[in-house]
Amino acid sequence: MRAVQSKDARFDGWFFGAVLTTGIYCRPSCPVVPPKPENMRFYPSAAAAQQAGFRACKRCRPDASPGSPEWNVRADLVARAMRLIADGVVDRDGVPGLASRLGYSVRQVERQLIAELGAGPLALARSQRAQTARLLIETTTLPMSDLALAAGFSSIRTFNDTVREVFALSPTELRRRTKAHATTGTIALRLPFRAPLCPDNLFGHLAATGVPGVEEWRDGAYRRTLRLPHGHGVVALRPLPDHIGCQLTLTDLRDLSMAISRCRWLLDLDADPVAVDELLSRDPLLAPLVAKEPGRRVPRTVDGEEFAVRAVLGQQVSTAAARTHASRLVQAHGEPIDDPDGGLTHLFPDREALGDLDPETLAMPKSRRRTLLGLIEAMGDLDLGAGADWDRTRAALTELPGFGPWTVETIAMRALGDPDAFIPNDLGVKLAAKALGIEKLNEHAARWRPWRAYAVQHLWATGDHPINYLPA
Repeated sequence: MRAVQSKDARFDGWFFGAVLTTGIYCRPSCPVVPPKPENMRFYPSAAAAQQAGFRACKRCRPDASPGSPEWNVRADLVARAMRLIADGVVDRDGVPGLASRLGYSVRQVERQLIAELGAGPLALARSQRAQTARLLIETTTLPMSDLALAAGFSSIRTFNDTVREVFALSPTELRRRTKAHATTGTIALRLPFRAPLCPDNLFGHLAATGVPGVEEWRDGAYRRTLRLPHGHGVVALRPLPDHIGCQLTLTDLRDLSMAISRCRWLLDLDADPVAVDELLSRDPLLAPLVAKEPGRRVPRTVDGEEFAVRAVLGQQVSTAAARTHASRLVQAHGEPIDDPDGGLTHLFPDREALGDLDPETLAMPKSRRRTLLGLIEAMGDLDLGAGADWDRTRAALTELPGFGPWTVETIAMRALGDPDAFIPNDLGVKLAAKALGIEKLNEHAARWRPWRAYAVQHLWATGDHPINYLPA
């Protein structure tokens, strides 16, 4: 209740407050006058509030708040399920598909989600579909029948009923409140985040390590291609003071929800920077770095398998050499695309395309060729997605030839999203630690847990490398 009374935006997405007298649920930071405590009920998810009969506030738009940072910190069943639901697994494969990915029965998954979030996987996926529908209603002029399909609804009736129930407006009334623009598959939207956010290393890293043809920095935005279930897409992400500007061009609008989820994951937008910075600042050696540039995020990836391949290509070589190797791979095996607005040319090759790879065409040592081929062969059994079991995937990677701690932990940090992934043998980390006067790095880093991946970002920032700066 104190968070609601103080309108503390740090708690947006952590929980939702519902008002009995109005039937509305809100973010903690909603600007309206807080109701009396006895008239409030609190829910751990928007889906739970919706199931209890409350509709979304039209002023604070709680359905559009950043996701709970808890799902990115934890590695248990509920957290993994939430990451997979955000990635659209329930919409594509149903609850049985979600349970299969998690390695549990449908009943176990439903029971644990209801116990912790007050809603099962279907209700959570429905809430996400409602938010996708609202975005399409407000940003496109698609006919409602096409829009319903694109948002993931099985019928126009279900779409109409859900939108009316969640937003207390029909789809047509919701569109009248906005100025939708004609669209050919391009959608502009705002991606919210918890402040503060330091864009320098986040976008600097993505731009400096970008693979030509797949990624580029153009006109103040990071652009890249996306491989999606129903087609492909191109996204442009631009850092702005209070949000990330996002422009998505999709060949199939059914991929919108997944594309948004993967962009948020890429930029680590659901993190809790206040909690991270508070803990790291307890270390007097790290505190000045945190105070200088608070809100650092961990740059991640939109495709775990892509990043694993790139991690192998980057073993023991410079950033420029890694980009060159990856670019050659893309030109030889990537799927060509058209990009009228920029210089993107290909999708990064997927597992099937890499299966035809001739190792003799790779300009790298034979040992690294074997490592890459071993990874490609193992990909069918490796879970490198957002819902992976971190420990299990680490163990599987460690068994592959040529996979040492640097490669495994780099993948854990950027593909799996483990906030405590740590690479003490990285040259940049070692040089920064030495400059700070840290002698026993592993022992000292124990005080940074569970945020060691964020500590790595601060250590890297002490070096004069393009990954630390926004491109000009």
